[in-house]
Amino acid sequence: MIKAGVNVRAAIEGIAEQTSNPKFRKVLEGIREDLESGKPFSDALKKHPKLFSPLYVNMVKASEMSGSFGAMLERIAVYLDHKLRTRSMVRGAMVYPVIIAFMAVVTMIFLLTFVLPKFTLLFAGKEALLPKPTKMLLAASAFLRGYWYIVVGAVAALIAGFLYFIHTAFGRVKWDALKLRIPILKRIFRSLCITRSLQTMGEMVNAGVPMLETLKITAEVSGNILYQRMWMRVFRSVKSGKKIAAPLARSTLLPRNVVQMISAGEESGKLAEVLSDVSEYYDQELRNTIKAATSMIEPLMIIMMGLLVGFIAMSVILPIFKMSQLVK
Repeated sequence: MIKAGVNVRAAIEGIAEQTSNPKFRKVLEGIREDLESGKPFSDALKKHPKLFSPLYVNMVKASEMSGSFGAMLERIAVYLDHKLRTRSMVRGAMVYPVIIAFMAVVTMIFLLTFVLPKFTLLFAGKEALLPKPTKMLLAASAFLRGYWYIVVGAVAALIAGFLYFIHTAFGRVKWDALKLRIPILKRIFRSLCITRSLQTMGEMVNAGVPMLETLKITAEVSGNILYQRMWMRVFRSVKSGKKIAAPLARSTLLPRNVVQMISAGEESGKLAEVLSDVSEYYDQELRNTIKAATSMIEPLMIIMMGLLVGFIAMSVILPIFKMSQLVK
């Protein structure tokens, strides 16, 4: 609407009329009132931090000063759309393994609580003949049926404890560090953090946002506490008058060739272009990594589920076969 020549106040008013969400309509009406009172658009957006991130606000603020308002809004829309697609892609890659894991747990519970008890009478009085795996499964079945509330409580406590732990300062560091070491998945998390950081930084440098503000926001959106600390070290270094590449070279979180390209872009004055190219490369690598990881995880999960069900089945069949041999 801005590119078509509609003024900001009228554009906001038109969008508010078409919005079905009453809460969002109220936000838009508040923005329109701020604009009518003479406030800049970026200041009106800043009052709603849950909807408009610091990146959004600072890019709008930079466009207000440079006179590229319509083009900047389009850049922001493209950036947010790309960010949303990347997030959906990562989440989608996790759906299949989660479903398989859930089905494995449900299958195991069904076998232990409904199938194995049918064989209890058959094995009664013959415990000495049962192999250890069968004895273990029968004991687990009896415990699960008799003390299921303890199992449910223990699982709930573990989940709650884990969620609490990763939301503490110490727990978040440990969890984010672990994500960068998990086999198969570490490449996904690493590529995601690099893509998110460099793309954000490139967009803000292109928009003309001051470098210190750019680095601070890049740290906030990196998605990993270790990368966040790395970018804050760069922030403090630049604040003291040094270059961006110097603290990055001392970190192991960015590949050496990426640091060299950032250094070259900084020296040549083409940092925004370099960041855009590198983030595009890692975005493609992220897609390829997700495809490769998914193709590896799917058969592994199926094999694990097959082994689990096969173990339970063999633990039931073997004693029956053994008893039939004794009868003969």
